[in-house]
Amino acid sequence: MSDGTPADRFFDAAIGLLQRVRDEEAEPIAAAGTLLADTVAAGGRLFAFGAGHSSLAAQDVVYRAGGLALMNLLAAPGMVGVDVMPATLGSALERVDGLASAVLDSSPLRAGDALVIVSLSGRNAMPVEMAMSARARGVKVIGVTSVAYATETRSRHSSGTYLKDHCDVVLDSKIAIGDAELTLDTVPAPFAPASTVVTSALMQAMVATAATSLAERGVEPPMLRSGNVDGGLEWNERVFEEYGDRIFYRR
Repeated sequence: MSDGTPADRFFDAAIGLLQRVRDEEAEPIAAAGTLLADTVAAGGRLFAFGAGHSSLAAQDVVYRAGGLALMNLLAAPGMVGVDVMPATLGSALERVDGLASAVLDSSPLRAGDALVIVSLSGRNAMPVEMAMSARARGVKVIGVTSVAYATETRSRHSSGTYLKDHCDVVLDSKIAIGDAELTLDTVPAPFAPASTVVTSALMQAMVATAATSLAERGVEPPMLRSGNVDGGLEWNERVFEEYGDRIFYRR
């Protein structure tokens, strides 16, 4: 890490993490992208879920220019970002047993679909139960998490397991426990989290792999264009019309 400004040090830390996941997670990324492509080619639907700040990376691949039109956000009350008041309630809800199953019961998720679950720690009841319940319903699960948490924290799920234990594919973000890259004698706590940068990069790499995998099979990937370029809105409307039965964010 450089001895430069705090901004330099953060960028160095983030770039180092991105290089690690590029080099060390190449096979899981390829497997995750192939799983998504398999699901699309077989007529399945795609969903992404994250609680709190983990929801940011999930939302980043939904209704996104340059992204797969079939990726839908699986939302749980009080967990989509930090919009619930007080914000601490979202963290509390993530630890409630039974909530994930209730969310899945009221969702369109069904056997043959794929679900990407983003959870940095992977230790709370919500992501663990969601992965377990989804797989029991015949859904393929991709987990995006920091595997390090499973070695140095206790699970908050009654099973004693973590998100990583209930996935078909696991993408390890390599984020250190505590999610803060910088320390300074004059700052009383570690600071400058990089999980959103790295997790979003993993998600986009996975989607890029899925799009390429579909194209290699002769299947045109249902991609969205920016609505802020000429012809973009018309392009997207055609995609929505063709794949409307697998898109839920327009209903």
